[in-house]
Amino acid sequence: MVAARIRQHVRRTPVVTVDLADFGLAAGPLTLKLEQLQHSGSFKVRGAFANLVLRDIPPAGVVAASGGNHGAAVAYAAGVLGVPARIFVPEVSSPAKVSRIRGYGADLVIEGATYSDAFAVSQDWAAASGALPIHAYDQAETVLGAGTAGLELMEQAPLAGTVLTAVGGGGLLAGTATASAGRLRVIGAEPEGAPTMTRALAAGRPTDALTGSVAVDSLAPRQVGELTYAVAASSVHAVVLVSDESILAAQQLLWERLRVVAEPGGAAALAAVLSGRYAPAPGEHVAVIVSGANTTAVDFGR
Repeated sequence: MVAARIRQHVRRTPVVTVDLADFGLAAGPLTLKLEQLQHSGSFKVRGAFANLVLRDIPPAGVVAASGGNHGAAVAYAAGVLGVPARIFVPEVSSPAKVSRIRGYGADLVIEGATYSDAFAVSQDWAAASGALPIHAYDQAETVLGAGTAGLELMEQAPLAGTVLTAVGGGGLLAGTATASAGRLRVIGAEPEGAPTMTRALAAGRPTDALTGSVAVDSLAPRQVGELTYAVAASSVHAVVLVSDESILAAQQLLWERLRVVAEPGGAAALAAVLSGRYAPAPGEHVAVIVSGANTTAVDFGR
């Protein structure tokens, strides 16, 4: 139902299947789902539209807190549908993401050192204004919207048996696992410096984790969500940790070998494969969702 409701507003992003040997590994199929080609530059717009078309929107509009990608997605979706939006981002949000949000016409507020700080301020605004909060990950509509990327992937790469996604708050991971309904092995990848889901799974509940990583503006909330944790605990095969160095290496290799641009958080899932934190079995067809590209890190020779 969610896929049908948002179909007119989102792109069916392409996939490309290459050989792991292109990245210096043993030969085997690797399918990349290029969600960085989505409106607003990441998969997040799927969840944004799901919230806006499935929930009742008050006259005050919507409010969101974000490291950047969710904010850009909500700003874009709100602009398309003519809904007022106020977006709160922390000071660590990248200039590329801040520029996107401003360009979509949302009311932007930069406040707080981390996503959690920006989220707290956004809650105050929601209470005072009556605006509808759109959570970046711990909201059913957000998770189900994100899962539509997984539905597309299964149609586009029916031979894939495993899919890896990056993990911040867990929305894409939980959405993919929900969409897969057991048809795929779902693996999460998160930075060593922001092990939110790893800590939650070890503790048996969402718990505070470190928030330091090269991907801090997309994969470093203080905690995963109650909803995303519950899905991961029941339906995700494993969550692995990747170093900042391997994330940056994957980002660089995507550009060098395929001319695909990804932000650090968008390259984290691929980093798990290239670094060996997830090692495909011989003949295993692995898919990776490249989840975002809101970055200014690529030098185009200017």
